[in-house]
Amino acid sequence: MRNWPKTIGRVGLSKDVAVAVQRQLTCTAEDVFAVLADGWLYPLWVVGASRMRAVDPDWPAVGAKLHHSAGAWPLLVNDDTEMLSNEPPHSMALHARGWPAGAARVEITVESRPGGSEVWIEEDATSGPALLVPKQLRQSAIELRNRESLRRLAYLAEGRAARRSSDPL
Repeated sequence: MRNWPKTIGRVGLSKDVAVAVQRQLTCTAEDVFAVLADGWLYPLWVVGASRMRAVDPDWPAVGAKLHHSAGAWPLLVNDDTEMLSNEPPHSMALHARGWPAGAARVEITVESRPGGSEVWIEEDATSGPALLVPKQLRQSAIELRNRESLRRLAYLAEGRAARRSSDPL
């Protein structure tokens, strides 16, 4: 288990640690992983992803890929994200490609808490032109993007959980 900051929105900006953002959700870790396991929802919560082209049939298995596009029409770039590890409902690691910017390693960790869960996203560039940007500046941009991604993930996971709990069937 990572020893990341436990304060909402606090960022770990050391030379050796990728930026980590955190959010408390009012749904279970299983609810969060239900959203993460549905590859077709990826562009709904990942800032920058604009559409899904395909989801490998074995997603979210290790090695499976999401085939997405990034950008705004008509300036779209087709790329993919690969599952590196997946231990539901607690952690997953992704290799996200987004050329021309480059690629990044993204780790998502979820811990159950009374009344819900706590979710962290840790990310940093691993290749491409993004590595030319000074790390603190790069991580500041990643932090802003991942705060919004966590907000969107929370809307999806909490909304689906609320709908499920109010459904009489």
